[in-house]
Amino acid sequence: MLRPLLYYVTDRRAFSGDDIVRRRSLLDKIEEAVKAGVDYIQLREKDLVPRELERLASDALDRVRNGMSSGERKTTLLINSRTDVAIAVGANGVHLPANDLRPVDVHRVWNSNRDPHVCLTISVSCHALEDVRRAETGGADLAVFAPVFGKKDVPTTLPIGLEGLRAACRSRIPVFALGGVTLENATACLEAGAAGIAAIRLFQENNIAQLVSILGS
Repeated sequence: MLRPLLYYVTDRRAFSGDDIVRRRSLLDKIEEAVKAGVDYIQLREKDLVPRELERLASDALDRVRNGMSSGERKTTLLINSRTDVAIAVGANGVHLPANDLRPVDVHRVWNSNRDPHVCLTISVSCHALEDVRRAETGGADLAVFAPVFGKKDVPTTLPIGLEGLRAACRSRIPVFALGGVTLENATACLEAGAAGIAAIRLFQENNIAQLVSILGS
């Protein structure tokens, strides 16, 4: 059985300490994820101004490259929303939140500023089956479907559930389960057809190499 794809969504504010310590903790966790073989890392630091995000993204990309030198799998760094930052630092991926730019628009900007032969990965946040269909037909490579089991920090958000996930996974692009995913329910997501697991806390609060080993067994 192939190991499921893994998608780490970052949140430096969830780490303890001041801004400097949190930043260092995030970069260390990114390198840990890469060395453990996580496939995608979405740099989702939405509160940062573009200049600060660019500096963090540049440092994160250095950690990705350093980690891949000893890792077994390639990790793609996805910059949240900011195609310009991805281009500036040399990242090969962009994540588009719901109601953001269309993937085709990102490709247009990308091809006018970067070598069009450089592989670009675009993931899109999806919260309904219709969103997944638009992502599929609109040029996205991945769909991050959420919340499957709800959001711990937004308890009023209704979960989509496994049946909703199952319907979304009939798409031709890989669909990742996000939202309340734990080691206990990850298998159910994969059995519903998810290509992989996306999470914040699951990765930030655990030893990632151990997670990879468990999820791949």
